[in-house]
Amino acid sequence: MRKLISILLLVIMVIPGLAKAESTLNVAFIRDGYLWTLMNGKEEKITTKAAIYHYDPQWSPDGKWILYQIEPKENTNVDFQNEIWVYSLETKQHKRITPDGANPKWSPVENIVAFKSGRVLNVSNLDTFYNIALGVDDYAWFPDGKSFIGSSSASLHPDGWTNPKLYKIELNKDFDSVTSLTEGVKPLYTIPSEIKKGDVNLLAINASDFHFSPDAQWISFIVSPTASWSMDSNLVGVISADGKMFEAIDEIILHLDSPKWAPKKNLLGYISGGGRIVLGFKEKDMTITEMPAFKSMNLTPASFAELGFSWRDDDSLVVSRVKESEWSNDPAKRPNPSLYLIKMGEPMQIQISHPPKGYGDYQPTYIKAIKKLTWVRKKHLTDSSQNLWMADADGKNAQVWLERISGYDFYF
Repeated sequence: MRKLISILLLVIMVIPGLAKAESTLNVAFIRDGYLWTLMNGKEEKITTKAAIYHYDPQWSPDGKWILYQIEPKENTNVDFQNEIWVYSLETKQHKRITPDGANPKWSPVENIVAFKSGRVLNVSNLDTFYNIALGVDDYAWFPDGKSFIGSSSASLHPDGWTNPKLYKIELNKDFDSVTSLTEGVKPLYTIPSEIKKGDVNLLAINASDFHFSPDAQWISFIVSPTASWSMDSNLVGVISADGKMFEAIDEIILHLDSPKWAPKKNLLGYISGGGRIVLGFKEKDMTITEMPAFKSMNLTPASFAELGFSWRDDDSLVVSRVKESEWSNDPAKRPNPSLYLIKMGEPMQIQISHPPKGYGDYQPTYIKAIKKLTWVRKKHLTDSSQNLWMADADGKNAQVWLERISGYDFYF
């Protein structure tokens, strides 16, 4: 009887914490081919036709719109079509931004969406879209929302490859008055055609995945070689926002986890190490590099590998970690990760999640506003059926939050 009372008291103590988080944190997520929201603890399906979602939904800066991309299932006459839509939480109406676009991103300061059509960079005020720049391969907003950093990839000529280049693209907010697509474009940096870092010698073809440091003085990005080569080796680099200083930092692979800056300090976190995962779960280390000293620190113990991470604060991180092992074509024989808390400067790294046999914990995300840690639990790395979990910052009081979801985004 005492044991039953203790269990009931524990449940009563845990549930209010999750309920409070649900009341302050909104989620847009994909389930079974439909877009859903979780607001004030209530789930609601907001699309009526099933579609293919290749990318996560995105909340607008004011939380009044949701940006999403779909590949309509009925489009059988084209190889690929990516429609970009927005949904108004106030009017409950959907608006299509473009019938075929890619890589949309909200302005960090207002409800303007940038996206690409081919290699044309466009912006939309949610009513009309406008061409902004040509020849853009990847881009990111500057934190003030007044300009972009954009990249142009190298091209192959009879005498060899040209150089990839970075540009600062200023945004004229009077979109109707724009008469030139080159007037606001300023060269920022020409990336060397070959980059050497330690034992890695890389042919530089593309620059992508731009992220600004907390003080907006540094920009991290990934330099990649040709498509097949990039599965095994890429370099993460940083450039000063004025384009005067560039440094290649370390080797990484794509499709594992993006480099991320600490919340307030100029510390760049990333999972270092080359070699695609199908060659083995090994040599993937949680690494921190400090700017502008360019001093790096490896935080992964021997015989382990990292699959993802999230900053908790400037001095601690949560990683998704496995024991090093070989790859197996049988998903059941692959290692399943658990979450570990790393406090920089402390030797002890604590395991804070304990998934049951046959499951792993991936994609940790710490949400500072509510002091909660989230992650997805699934059977293996490529499993599309996953549940979203939530716990306290130290992993305690863990509970399933959302079931059977794929892509998702938070607003708080």
